[in-house]
Amino acid sequence: MKARVKWLDHMSFVGESGSGHSVVMDGSPDHGGRDLGVRPMEMVLLGLGGCSAFDVISILKKSRQNVDDCEVHLEAERADDVPAVFTKIKLTYVVTGKDLSQTQVDRAVSLSMDKYCSVTKMLEGSVDISYETQLVSSEEKQTGQ
Repeated sequence: MKARVKWLDHMSFVGESGSGHSVVMDGSPDHGGRDLGVRPMEMVLLGLGGCSAFDVISILKKSRQNVDDCEVHLEAERADDVPAVFTKIKLTYVVTGKDLSQTQVDRAVSLSMDKYCSVTKMLEGSVDISYETQLVSSEEKQTGQ
């Protein structure tokens, strides 16, 4: 796997993945940036959520769960000192579907976090990672309940 990060100007950079996709990264104004893109540490959180969400959807589809939507909400705490690494990350999986099994959703998330998600495996030795699941019925979501 390869990638490239190129400086644009000020504190703006473009990251180019080996698969040909790009993303703009920028610092906050108090660190010389112009707030034009995602912060690098936000990219790490997005990578964790994306990696795990891929697993969860794949596992739920294989177990024939009728999933309509999946969101992963991430909250992270960082060290006060430099480097301001993540110290805690909490993931909340909100899975929407019809007749979803809590057991199957919990199993999918657990398999992702404990076995399949590469980003989790990279972070788990140095970050306290926790998670929870919430199920939403498709019928409830449609009626706005």
